[in-house]
Amino acid sequence: MAVLESERRGPAAWLWLNRPEVRNALNGELQDALSRSLDELEKQAVVRVIVLAGRGQAFSAGGDLARMEQAAKLAQARSRREARRFARLLLRIHTYPKPVIARVHGAAFAGGMGLCAACDLVIAAEEAEFCLPEVRIGLVPAMISPYLVRALGAPQARRYVLTGERLGAREAHRIGLVHECVPAAGLDASVERLVGQIARAGPNALAHAKKLLARVERAGITPKLAADTASVLAAVRGGEEAREGIRAFLERRAPFWSGRS
Repeated sequence: MAVLESERRGPAAWLWLNRPEVRNALNGELQDALSRSLDELEKQAVVRVIVLAGRGQAFSAGGDLARMEQAAKLAQARSRREARRFARLLLRIHTYPKPVIARVHGAAFAGGMGLCAACDLVIAAEEAEFCLPEVRIGLVPAMISPYLVRALGAPQARRYVLTGERLGAREAHRIGLVHECVPAAGLDASVERLVGQIARAGPNALAHAKKLLARVERAGITPKLAADTASVLAAVRGGEEAREGIRAFLERRAPFWSGRS
């Protein structure tokens, strides 16, 4: 059985974590499969959005503890390589040129919560739960910490990292980790509606927008930043995609990338 399943739904590729017997624990095989799929899908122009989801009763319960126990016995250098694999995957998701949506149901614990934080958007079922239990078993949420701080804000990240308490989907929505909290029966429909909204945008514009947001997120508002952002617009505006988008707007038609006439 494949540990990752890929499904096309219109302009989106849905990547299903498929280790339901262990609540989609993130072992090395699954991490490698995710990385390979992201590489392949980046080259496919027809795929405009990635949806990350989980089979079975949970999105992902986090790291594979059996694997971690084995890793603890490894030499330090090899243990570091094991950890860096997940760090690279998180960075790949966070900087991916196409929008990535986390579709969350059930548990999103530890590394599973980190996956959500690395995504661009998080849509969660009302029954979903998030948790960072690492400190309770003598670990720390190391590789996921940069994404947690950005998604939750430093004060809330401090609380949930240090307490290990569970966070319901409604509260996760209130503090900003989750963008939409919906009944479980409407989860797929909510994700697909959001995919449709994103697919209306220019693919190059989306990639540039993601880079721009990452750049300005922690930057001070200065004359240099003002000049840099003006340069970004000038460069994008001169591209064929922007010219097509402006022509389409003036001619009251859909641009070529929308798939609509």
